Amino acid sequence: MMNRRKLLQGIASGATAAVASPFLPGIANAASGSIGKSPKRVIFFLQNQGFDPATCVPSGMKNSGSLANAKLPEPIEALEPYKERLHIINGLHGTHTSPSHSPFFGALGGYRGGDGVAPSASTIDYELSKILPETLLPHLCIGMDSIENMRAKPTVANLSASGAGQPIFMQSNPNLLYQMLYGGISQGDIRKQHEARSSMFNRIEQLASAKGDRLPIPDKQRYGQYVKGFNDINGLRERLGSVSEHLMKFAPKVDDGYANPEFETDWHDRLLDLGISALKSGITSVLTIGSGRGEIFGAWKGLGVEQQGHNLGHMKQPNNPIWVKIRQYNSRMLVKLMQELESVPEGSGTMMDNTLIVYTSNNADYQHTSGKTWPVMLLGNYDGAFKTGCFTQLDGKRPINALYTSILRASGINVDRFNMSEKMAAKFDSSTGPLKEILT
Repeated sequence: MMNRRKLLQGIASGATAAVASPFLPGIANAASGSIGKSPKRVIFFLQNQGFDPATCVPSGMKNSGSLANAKLPEPIEALEPYKERLHIINGLHGTHTSPSHSPFFGALGGYRGGDGVAPSASTIDYELSKILPETLLPHLCIGMDSIENMRAKPTVANLSASGAGQPIFMQSNPNLLYQMLYGGISQGDIRKQHEARSSMFNRIEQLASAKGDRLPIPDKQRYGQYVKGFNDINGLRERLGSVSEHLMKFAPKVDDGYANPEFETDWHDRLLDLGISALKSGITSVLTIGSGRGEIFGAWKGLGVEQQGHNLGHMKQPNNPIWVKIRQYNSRMLVKLMQELESVPEGSGTMMDNTLIVYTSNNADYQHTSGKTWPVMLLGNYDGAFKTGCFTQLDGKRPINALYTSILRASGINVDRFNMSEKMAAKFDSSTGPLKEILT
């Protein structure tokens, strides 16, 4: 795979040359609707506080079968018109992740995690960002929370990681994310703020690099990671600037909901719009959405839900009007993702034909869980790789790692396990390789 630092050298200075570059298949396809081998993309949508199987498994379905004649439960009824694209999976487990309140990085990593515990390996979303065709922004993470938390902590790292001890931050303030993605093509205050932040980051990188040379070797290495973070930010701004003409076609309209949100859901909706724009423009191929940001917090006052945070996790989800509202809101977001990707031609079909959406919770089935049941919904067949329009009931003996192995296999990587040693597998996995029940 081409080094991203060298990638910039292969892009001509004009936007037209960048769009046509063979090193940017995502940009090229989004720009021209070209036919040929289409790039794939994966979206992970994790709701905190658990995903009770009774809120997604149709009533009376105990065994695997078609969803054609089944009625979806009220919390996910918005997906009823899309049942032919849906695959509901029950019976995976994550007991080895010790979820309880949340395994944090362990949910997408398939390993033991916890509050304040650093990631022990990379997560599946990051691994896919390395495998899928090169993009300007390989992996975008957005996190939705209460308006107070999103303002106080616009970036947090709880779900994704690029390696052991290397967390990836989620973007939670849509104003800052808009500046990062589209500040270079904006006008007025947004452009001024973008330029001011760019100047500041450049200066910080220069100062940090100079000061770091005077540190002892161990500290210098740690400090180098800090400097690299600013270098990556500055490099991304430069890369996005090189395709500014292309990005203008996809930048969402800035409205009052950015600067003056009435509820947290105003920001949730705009974060989703930015994530969709990043996918449709081809600047990213992996999107991770953390509703609740992998924590025990989160708020949905915009839905008329006054309770928030940890309290929500202690409520039973089935037939609970509060959780019905939250899950229905998620389902509408899933529908919007599908509809937006369906609207963009790609190859002989649309972007949605080459996309997989993975919806689950970072907390298995409920708060304070052992992780013995971890429901998942898949939307889309990923260019024909996954079965759709069905429900699969597993026996509870295969871990979530097997699902991630399946996605890697469908992405062209021939692996039998993901983040699980043979010793661990002997205890937590009854088989090897992908989940044959869900692949075509």
